[in-house]
Amino acid sequence: MASSASLVREIRSLRGAYDVRRLAASLVPAEPAEFALKVGIRPDPWQLRLLRSDSSRVLLNCSRQSGKSTMAAVLALHKALIKPAALVLILAPSERQAKETFGKVATMYRKLGHPIPADSYRKMGVELSNRSRIEALPGTEKTIRSFSGVDLLIVDEASRVDDALYYAVRPMLAVSGGRLLMLSTPWGRRGVFYAEWTGDRGSSAWERYEVPATECPRIPAEFLEEERMALGEWHYRQEYCCEFMDVNDQVFATEALDRSLRPVPGKEPLDPSARVPRKQG
Repeated sequence: MASSASLVREIRSLRGAYDVRRLAASLVPAEPAEFALKVGIRPDPWQLRLLRSDSSRVLLNCSRQSGKSTMAAVLALHKALIKPAALVLILAPSERQAKETFGKVATMYRKLGHPIPADSYRKMGVELSNRSRIEALPGTEKTIRSFSGVDLLIVDEASRVDDALYYAVRPMLAVSGGRLLMLSTPWGRRGVFYAEWTGDRGSSAWERYEVPATECPRIPAEFLEEERMALGEWHYRQEYCCEFMDVNDQVFATEALDRSLRPVPGKEPLDPSARVPRKQG
């Protein structure tokens, strides 16, 4: 039988949890779009559509400086504040990139006045008193295998993460039914981000957003023209136009290979698996 002292502690703990939820409900809007306004962000049309979406699989193919990481930070903090015991992971190819995205989360959290107090606050993570956690990690398979039951999984700069990471993170969502958000600018016609974006894997589960720089009202046209001249077409079209370009060391252009495999009227189609006979003598 529990002692009277332990019962008192349990009652106080339950009251504390109720107070935290009541405080969160009063300070944190239930809708992410309203929450963005609360932290001083007026979403662009595509951002508003994202914030209102309930899709469990989202791909953001977005220009540099379009606000994709900011939207990821909004969704991460909102999930942690609104859902007790939520686990949010932010993965990026490097520690610096993961820290940068988490920094946006921390800035919003401070701007709100810490509506739910933090039990633990670190450079790349926070644990709130409602038992929710946000963890930012460099995206390698070894750093993330210990996590499970993830409610929101954010993969930043997804075109540059190792394929092995992608295969390792998907099972984390199996039991929790969590959400997967992959955001990036293109980086060649390679890797899982390109494969999922183009549908090479046959997946129709993704909700896709393509946001070139011309659709971002904060980027002046004069700046884009200057960037085109400075970077050259190859880099400019990837960084600002959301185009997946052939990799620099590719011998034949993808378009040329595709054309070579198209049937020509009156001719036998080329069989790419056929072996070329060696000359005799």
